[in-house]
Amino acid sequence: MVKARTEPNLRSQWLGEKMRDLRKASGVSQADAADYIQRDATMLGRYENGTFPFRRVDVLGLLTLYGVDDEALRAGLLEICDEAWRKDWWDEHRKDLGTDFIDVPWLESRADTIYSYQHLLVYGLLQTRSYAEAVITRLEHGATSSAQIQRWVDLRMERQQILLAERSPRIEVVLEESLLDRKVGSAQVMREQLEHLLESGKQKNIEIRVVPTSQGLHAGINGSFELFAMPDPYPAVAYVEINGGALYLEAPKVKRFEAVWDDLDRSCLTAKQSADLIAARLKEIR
Repeated sequence: MVKARTEPNLRSQWLGEKMRDLRKASGVSQADAADYIQRDATMLGRYENGTFPFRRVDVLGLLTLYGVDDEALRAGLLEICDEAWRKDWWDEHRKDLGTDFIDVPWLESRADTIYSYQHLLVYGLLQTRSYAEAVITRLEHGATSSAQIQRWVDLRMERQQILLAERSPRIEVVLEESLLDRKVGSAQVMREQLEHLLESGKQKNIEIRVVPTSQGLHAGINGSFELFAMPDPYPAVAYVEINGGALYLEAPKVKRFEAVWDDLDRSCLTAKQSADLIAARLKEIR
């Protein structure tokens, strides 16, 4: 049974925005729409701003009221509605992951392609356990327990199961050459991590490329990001993690990240050249 939840999420926000646009396009007031589905206007407002996910019966009723008879559009909106209420494994770990991050595993599980640019650390879905543990431990600066750190490491490893799923997304990763030299943990940790990158790059759905330091400036100078190319009916989403939380950006702002990615695509080595560079760095580790 699907367990009800009331936390806002990207799916409820997307659906609310679409339903609000359809209502306005049809010329129906919020009060009249609320009356039609026997809700008060405050509740419909919560639906439309995404703070509470629409119920399927209300979406069906409002689509009829708004005169939406396009079957593909109706099916797409109902799919988003169902997704907003669906409970997945990461919801069990909401306390550990945090509400800012909880949508990332969902995006990873639904994306057609994930584009990841990393300028300081290896992309999370490609980190080894020992590398992830070293990163998380350092970032926490001793502010939390070792047990909590292990839970976060476990969750990062669990996220990587998407790479083995029957419907796995294509992963395109661009790394800065300098991060190959940034020591994370011990020399053994770095050896294992670089070996893992080389093995991961052999998978048919994963491409790893490196921007050489000699390339100089490029459009990715503002830092790491992930770009999720989503299937219909979902829009493309850019994700940026900052100290103050997480940012999720859609059109038109996502276009800026797509332009940055195009520049990175022109700036980096080929997958073969990148693998050779990683292999060379691996031999240098003592």
